[in-house]
Amino acid sequence: MNENALKLIENDFRKMVQNDPKVKNAYLLIHSDASNIHLNLAEGQTGDVSAHIDQPIYMASVGKIFTATIIGMLVEKGALSFDDRLSVHLDSELLDSLHVYKGKDYTDQVTIRHLLKQTSGLFDNFWPLLKKLLKDPSFQLSPREAVIWGKNNLTSAFPPGKKVKYTDTNYHLLGLIAESVTGKAFHELLHELLFLPLGMEHSYMLQFSKPSKPNNHPVAHFSLNGITVNDYTHYGNLDYAGGGVVAPLEEYLTFMQALTAGKLISSNTLSKMIQESDRLFPGIDYGYGIWKLKAIPLLLPKSYYCWGCVGATGAFMFYHPALDTYLIGTFNDVSYRTKAVRFMMQAIKRLLK
Repeated sequence: MNENALKLIENDFRKMVQNDPKVKNAYLLIHSDASNIHLNLAEGQTGDVSAHIDQPIYMASVGKIFTATIIGMLVEKGALSFDDRLSVHLDSELLDSLHVYKGKDYTDQVTIRHLLKQTSGLFDNFWPLLKKLLKDPSFQLSPREAVIWGKNNLTSAFPPGKKVKYTDTNYHLLGLIAESVTGKAFHELLHELLFLPLGMEHSYMLQFSKPSKPNNHPVAHFSLNGITVNDYTHYGNLDYAGGGVVAPLEEYLTFMQALTAGKLISSNTLSKMIQESDRLFPGIDYGYGIWKLKAIPLLLPKSYYCWGCVGATGAFMFYHPALDTYLIGTFNDVSYRTKAVRFMMQAIKRLLK
């Protein structure tokens, strides 16, 4: 890799933010020990404060890879199994008629593996509940109540294991399972199993916990249709284990480095999480909380292969094995859900040259 590639990536990044009024602030970190690269950028404003590389940042569903890692850790400790059915860990209030499709109840067939891989067929409660919250800022449901609301108001999509349907309900249930197994709140598990051991001092769970060390910079604003969602005090309940992690980019990097180095789960478990995947979109498979970019003949060469996670706020956190490079960033606006991934692919293209 050469300095010119990094300059081009920085120019691409800053121009995208400066030329799009929807994007109020954006952040980018590219790191490679092998190539001696460390590029950390911030552009834009959080309110009347200039964006800063040390700001804590909410990256939405990027948090799913943290949840999946905690489940992997609990599996390795023997506290649960990927093949456990939900009834092993959850109560009847949650499970009664949870997964009904075309008049048949499939609840007892749903496993932890189905939840991780987004193949349960369950409804997605996040976007309907977010719509309610945006209309009424006082609207509030606990993560448990959000699942119950979903089964009473939404419809499942297919029997377990048939295909992939991306839904936060799956990850809400994983959080509740982790709580049931350990007797601890999910935000406590994030701190105990990940943040504290890794020295992630400024990391916490959105609206559930506080960092072990205060940050001198404000949390970066994230937006939906021009609305600053940070202002909604009950939003965290809707995201929960589906993506509630808040951290500076440097600490997201710390997590990813520990994950790839086998410091959190074994290489065998991580390989399972990556390789046991199903098609989510053309060229993208979904494993256990992990997006995997695959080759597409004539469109996407094998050299672009990488794995990681994507968030609806225009966030991404990926590792490119061939380049031994981490690409982490966000444009903090829901309109960038797909644009952010395209930007990341452009950055990889520049790094490959």
